[in-house]
Parts: sequence; structure tokens; C-alpha cells
Amino acid sequence: MKNVYFLSDAHLGCRSLPHDRTRERRLVNFLDSIKERASAVYLLGDIFDFWYEYKTVVPRGYSRFLGKISELTDKGVEVHFFIGNHDIWCSDYLVKECGVTLHKEPLTLELGDKVFMMAHGDGLGDPDRKFRMLRAVFRNRFCQRMFSCIHPRWAMEFGLRWAAHSRLKHGQEGGDPPYMGEDKEFLVLFAKDYLKTHPEINFFIFGHRHIELDLMLSRSSRVMILGDWISQFTYAVFDGTELYMENFIEGDSQP
Repeated sequence: MKNVYFLSDAHLGCRSLPHDRTRERRLVNFLDSIKERASAVYLLGDIFDFWYEYKTVVPRGYSRFLGKISELTDKGVEVHFFIGNHDIWCSDYLVKECGVTLHKEPLTLELGDKVFMMAHGDGLGDPDRKFRMLRAVFRNRFCQRMFSCIHPRWAMEFGLRWAAHSRLKHGQEGGDPPYMGEDKEFLVLFAKDYLKTHPEINFFIFGHRHIELDLMLSRSSRVMILGDWISQFTYAVFDGTELYMENFIEGDSQP
């Protein structure tokens, strides 16, 4: 089988991060470099720093990225897009215009003879009550309808400023705490607990935390956190037998 690729957390359009157009081009170059070897690409959330769709209006920009994923799907490469906590308000634009498969909940599926459980990672075992409350508000259909009543001129500006302020509050590079250890990292704790009732899972793959982690949970199960496309440019590859992490360095021959 051809390779399957996984990546997350590009935060395209983020106003608090420098060289956004350069980062978008780097992501596009990566996708272009794998298009002949890929059977599927899984984008595990927070690809955009803010995204909100009206019925006839979508955010400005991202033309190179949207064009590239459209090229991939036109070639028969599956592109799966998971909503994150920054691009939670995706509707059907990416599905209808770019051909992606949209996922709003965690996904479990078989690839080859392995079982994968994938999600962005927000809300999975996170003990932060404030974050969980905001997540519930953002996912509420009534609140979404109320937000859509605001004219895009002000709504988009508000959303972009909110996202930028959130990142600046935690530092330029995202400010996420470093790996907290196997006994404190909430996505690891979630995977361990989930494995008790779903022992068939071979690989848990998450984004959200902006750390690069590959940890054995048992003889047949691993959890992987994908890093980001802000400073690490990390991704995972499944070749039908093995799953491994790589860093994209432009100019190098990629697996």
C-alpha cells in the first residue's frame, strides 16, 4: 500500500506568528512532495488559526494550501480534515470545494492490519475547566447561529484577534508546556484509560499539544503526539507496516 501521512497544528493565518506565508508555502511544498506516494493524508486539527464559514462567505487567504489539497483529492488521494479548537467552525466548504472528508469527532479505523484512534486531542482528558467550558460554548449550535448573525467584516476580525491574543498570552511559539511526563500528560492518560476498554487499538494519534511524542503503552499499542507546523514541521508516516515520525526539511528526499 502507499503511505498514509498525519500532521497537525499549522495555525495558518495566525497574526501572532511571523512569516505566515512562508509557513503556508512550506506546508504546500511538503504536500506536493508526497502526492505520488500518499494514499491518504490526515490533517488532525488546528490547520487554521481561525476559520468560520458563513453560507456564502469563507475566510480570505490560504489559496495555495486549499489549491494543493484540492489537487491531492483530484488525484485520488484521500484528505481527512479533523476540526481542532481553532478551526472548529468548519461546515461543508472544504468538503464541497476541496473534496476533503471532514471529521468532527475522534475516529477509529483500520489501516492495513493495524487499528488507529485519531483526534485533534482537545477535550480528551483535559482537566482545565475554563477550556472545557469555552469548548462547550464554541461547539454549541445556538451560539454558532448567534455568531453567524454578526457581519463577516467584524466577526472575522474578532475571531482572528481572539486567536492571536490566545497565542500571545502563552508566548510566541504557542507557549504550550513541555512534555509533563507519562503520569501527567492528559492525552497519554486518556489513551491509557481508553485502552482498558479498547485493547485492539494499536496507535493513538493526536495533535493539539505542540509536542513531539512517541510512547509505547503496551507491547502492541503506542501513543503519538504530532508536534506542529510552526517550528517543528513534524509528521507521522504509516507505510502499511510501521508508523514513524519525521521532520520535513525542504530539499531533502522525503519518505
